[in-house]
Amino acid sequence: MMNTLDILLVDDDRVDRMAICRALDRADLAVRVTEVTSAGEAIAHLNTHPCDCVFLDYRLPEQDGLSLIRQWRAEGVTIPLVVLTGQGDEQIAVDLMKAGASDYLVKTRVSPNRLALLLRNALRVYEAEQREAKALAQLQQTNVLLTRQNEELERQRRYIEDQNLKLLEAYRVKSEFLATMSHELRTPLNAILGFSQILDNQTKGALNDRQAEMVTRIFTNGKNLLNLVNDILDLSKLEAQRLTLTPAPVNLHRLVQATLSDLRSLADAKTLTLGSDLELDNAVVTTDEHRFRQVLTNLVSNAIKFTDRGQVLVTLTDTPLDQVRLTVADTGIGIAEEHLPHIFEAFRQVDQTIRRHRPGTGLGLAIVQSLVTIMGGTIAVNSQLGLGTTVTVTLPRKIPSPPSVDKLGLLVR
Repeated sequence: MMNTLDILLVDDDRVDRMAICRALDRADLAVRVTEVTSAGEAIAHLNTHPCDCVFLDYRLPEQDGLSLIRQWRAEGVTIPLVVLTGQGDEQIAVDLMKAGASDYLVKTRVSPNRLALLLRNALRVYEAEQREAKALAQLQQTNVLLTRQNEELERQRRYIEDQNLKLLEAYRVKSEFLATMSHELRTPLNAILGFSQILDNQTKGALNDRQAEMVTRIFTNGKNLLNLVNDILDLSKLEAQRLTLTPAPVNLHRLVQATLSDLRSLADAKTLTLGSDLELDNAVVTTDEHRFRQVLTNLVSNAIKFTDRGQVLVTLTDTPLDQVRLTVADTGIGIAEEHLPHIFEAFRQVDQTIRRHRPGTGLGLAIVQSLVTIMGGTIAVNSQLGLGTTVTVTLPRKIPSPPSVDKLGLLVR
């Protein structure tokens, strides 16, 4: 059932008002009509009584319908305004529609059906405009909210960017500090190692057994400390991107055999088999011998450290992409799957407790990964807890030469 419509009828002609009211009564509409005879009364009534539609005579004694429509629209009145006119001038209709009229009707053509159709169409358009206005208001509100959120996101982005810059600066300062301190520590350590070697050789006088043991301990611990300092220095250089490579022809078969010979005492101390399987068709590659040895040494000593029985096997094979594949496999304790993503993090160890059974700083694998990366290679780890670990390093047979620098300090490509 349709709700009763409140209609405001504004016309100074009593006969015309009666004709409109009679047509509305006969129309299939539920309406309640309020009649006024002047623009002033219409304005006063509309200010105090909400209406669904206004039927407005085009010619009023105080103010014509055209100016009244303009006034109402300027004041924000949005309900349908239908103008009644006794003239059929099309120009009047155009002016009325431009001013904001919803529709117009010539009084001589008033009929119940036509009036009902006009009213329904006017209300339908009004409801559509209201929905559109509501949607537009919601859209504007959403845009305001999005604008505020974007401003907040931009503020957070700038804050994060500023914090990142501060972190990068702190990271750079830390790396420079580590590099400087590591360099400064090497000088006294080398002196300690040199003097302890002289004492151990007993060229300056004989030592008793107790003194010789103490000198050996000084030399061993000093060498361990120097290795740690060297690791920190290498890591700081890698982080600061100041470590350069020196490519040269290297026989990898000989390099691997020599390195394993140096490390064999560590394996013998734990009764482990340290073996190799070298199968390169051409053992000579262009690489940085010192850094390749460092990678191999770290991987093999790490394998020995975490293997209590069995073997450590080093293999060298060719790949189809003009690369060499270095594999270090052990039968050690293995690495749990949840720890694998973190093994290349600096200072990260599976056992972080102070009382861990296997000493170390956690720098070895971090340095290995960084060295392999700057040498243009890749590294992968496959491990099972309790069954051992296999580390595979793939390197190009020829690593790129570093850019040279001219006398002006400019890079020469």
